[in-house]
Amino acid sequence: MSTQAPRESTSSAISSRVWTLPNVISGGRLLLVPVFGVLIFTERDVAALVVLVVAGATDWFDGVIARRFNQVSRLGQLLDPAADRLYIFVSLVGLAWRDVVPWWLVIVIAGRDVVLACTMPVLTRHGYGPLPVHLAGKAGTFALMYAFPLLLLGNVPSVVGDVAWTFGWASALWGVGLYWFAALVYLEQVLRISRQDRPGVSAR
Repeated sequence: MSTQAPRESTSSAISSRVWTLPNVISGGRLLLVPVFGVLIFTERDVAALVVLVVAGATDWFDGVIARRFNQVSRLGQLLDPAADRLYIFVSLVGLAWRDVVPWWLVIVIAGRDVVLACTMPVLTRHGYGPLPVHLAGKAGTFALMYAFPLLLLGNVPSVVGDVAWTFGWASALWGVGLYWFAALVYLEQVLRISRQDRPGVSAR
């Protein structure tokens, strides 16, 4: 499996444009994060779920537009995962604050992003930008984004709530596993990049 990440200077398919429709949509999704946070912390769960659904739909929509009309940009590659992580983090903290999920889940998921953030100086020093998003990372993010609405619904005292709670936790645990598996893949890529760029070491 190739672990090579394209250097910033050699990517011809990715533009440096800022004002593209996908970037505007991503920016709007980011602006909804504080709104979502207020709704979660004030226990306005129905409205929070609506915002989360809108955020998920626009996440898919701006990706389709970017690929269909060749508007993939460096800024977009930063905004999309940033928005996803913010929604996950805000959801986690809000639900933990309300005792819906334990705080250890917050630490496990947030810790993964802290670990990856520590690799950025290494990539920058070797002339690389953020590594391409791994499929496992995308799947993990997807699972986590859908786990939180189910866990919220699980608070409803009914059979539906019980089923939602079970599927919500299953989705959350799968998400955590995939999230960390992707992190290990990224760390292996960073280690290989660091070794290959050392003087006297040739790429395999």
